[in-house]
Amino acid sequence: MASVTLIAYTPSPEYTIANAAKLCYSPSSIETVREGLTDEKVADFVNMLAEIGHASPIEHASFTFGIEGVSRSLLAQITRHRIASFSVQSQRYVREKQFGYIIPPEIAEDDEALALFEESMKRDQEVYDRLTVLLKAKHEKQFLSEGKDEKTAARLAEKKAIEDARFVLPNACETKMIVTMNARSLMNFFHHRCCNRAQWEIRDVANQMLALVSHVAPNLFKNAGPSCVCGPCPEGKMSCGKAAEVREKNRRIKAGE
Repeated sequence: MASVTLIAYTPSPEYTIANAAKLCYSPSSIETVREGLTDEKVADFVNMLAEIGHASPIEHASFTFGIEGVSRSLLAQITRHRIASFSVQSQRYVREKQFGYIIPPEIAEDDEALALFEESMKRDQEVYDRLTVLLKAKHEKQFLSEGKDEKTAARLAEKKAIEDARFVLPNACETKMIVTMNARSLMNFFHHRCCNRAQWEIRDVANQMLALVSHVAPNLFKNAGPSCVCGPCPEGKMSCGKAAEVREKNRRIKAGE
């Protein structure tokens, strides 16, 4: 299953945000804006921003996560969050000699479905390997005819071969990435992806990310999560109808329980 690590973040993120907020609302200079910012006043500034909906100061804090044990299907979803930076292990440059894959829980719980799924993964690997061999041989011959030495021809041929062979790899194929978001983007991410209606895999990743940032910036993220945590569910007839359950789960995540 997914594993999420908080690799780095803005030092003293709430203090940094409080500096930005204080500058907006006081005649302070850059030299004096930090004066008098006790832990209590930092918390007051962060809480005030949440109350009045002034979100731009929280963009000054950013968080970088390492995410692994996730599918290419999740990759397609998480990269829809545009105000973020992504570095993903490339299938163009890294050969999938024995690709790992993510098994959806519903499939894992059904013996017949699981057997069919695993057979499909095995078949995909075999086709990928065969395509890589065929294409590499073709491209290597071409590069040798162009005057490349054997080592260079083999290296270039494999890279070109796996570029096309990867097209048979499934959405289940395991990948890993490093993701950076500022706090405002994270709030939006949690709003959508911690929701019960989010797909199970990205919801698990989002909840792990929320637990990690809540530990280092508890005031900043105390109201983070799906919209039903601090107000009504906006999903209408599509609502899961379990707001109380979601709020309790959200509380436990932030508390590290």
